[in-house]
Amino acid sequence: MKIVILGLSVTSSWGNGHATTYRSLIHGLAARGHQILFLERDVPWYAGNRDQPYMRDAGIELYFGLEDLASRFERSVRTADLVIVGSFVPEGAAVGRWAISTARGVTAFYDIDTPVTLAKLESGDHDYLSPDLVSQYDLYLSFTGGPTPRHIERRYGSPMARVLYCSVLPQIYCPEKRPYRWDLGYLGTYSSDRQPVLERLLLEPAREWRRGRFNVTGPLYPDTIRWPRNVTRTVHLEPPLHRAFYASQRFTLNVTRELMVEAGYAPSVRLFEAGACGVPVVSDYWEGLETLFEPGKEILIAESAEDTLRYLRDLPEQKGRTIGARARARVMAEHTPERRAAQLESYFQEARANRQDYVLTASTRANGNRKYPRRTAAGGAAGATPGEIPSNGSLKQQPSGAGQGTGRPPRPAAPAARERCG
Repeated sequence: MKIVILGLSVTSSWGNGHATTYRSLIHGLAARGHQILFLERDVPWYAGNRDQPYMRDAGIELYFGLEDLASRFERSVRTADLVIVGSFVPEGAAVGRWAISTARGVTAFYDIDTPVTLAKLESGDHDYLSPDLVSQYDLYLSFTGGPTPRHIERRYGSPMARVLYCSVLPQIYCPEKRPYRWDLGYLGTYSSDRQPVLERLLLEPAREWRRGRFNVTGPLYPDTIRWPRNVTRTVHLEPPLHRAFYASQRFTLNVTRELMVEAGYAPSVRLFEAGACGVPVVSDYWEGLETLFEPGKEILIAESAEDTLRYLRDLPEQKGRTIGARARARVMAEHTPERRAAQLESYFQEARANRQDYVLTASTRANGNRKYPRRTAAGGAAGATPGEIPSNGSLKQQPSGAGQGTGRPPRPAAPAARERCG
């Protein structure tokens, strides 16, 4: 297939989990022979922090606004077999309307922030998705599983909503022997609704156990936070360095945003990354967690500082390693890029079959007046997983910290090769 993805960012992982999600999915799709073009809005905060400016598995292009997008990439979108618009894309609602009216193939919305998106829809905040657009996309891909896809179909008229979790590159995320620098680490951007849980499960234990060593890595934490002396702070860590970070801690902490906890079935990217690295994960609980990792055997659940300290001080080291190894086996069996790509292929076929059940004229498509005589059940299964056929791409590169601009400077030099597993 020819696939066009319009996403928040694939070039920069600064302050977002979208980039690593897209990179992994793109790798899986390319490995299965698909051609991918990723279109990203050029914005200053990512322009100065591009840790992967291009990929061998996809073409990457920056655009400067809706007019620039339409003038340069109309043909690419029109001729693609599948066009995906992601959540939190700047002016995403306008981008989505243009993509739906332009594309001849299947159109999909990939919601990497599903509970946040649904809250925005209810509150009237429709910057990147409006209620009417939900029913116009052929397919709604949700980062949240459980009952949420069915809710999206019933409440907003999506013809087909399916869960598509994140995945982990096994070539990058794997166990690595390193001296332990910390007893417990956490990797995540600051969020006001996550901070109370981080306080309870990491900062309180750090204050009580002064001999323990802790780390919190991520941007945007306010200067008003009082960090215990035994907590090391790192502002940002590029994805190629994540594996070493996980390997340098005895346990890693997973903290879930409040809306994700309320929705359930909403795993974070970090949960799979740490699991793939074989590091025992201590996590807060949310409904559906047990469908991904078995508590006590593949993951450790904590509700209080006492729970965290019990794991750090009392759990035998060998048992922790066994829990980490089981988590890695689970991730490698169910959450690889090829598994996600195969899942997306099956959804594409289902959505294309749905399209064949109705006659859609150019005028009704432009007006978003779709008629679906039948609906398929929410859910779906992953398919098989062979081969690798990468496709090279280009990026219109801006100087570090630059905002909008014109012209097409030369392609940047290739970054240093990543250290791979095995």
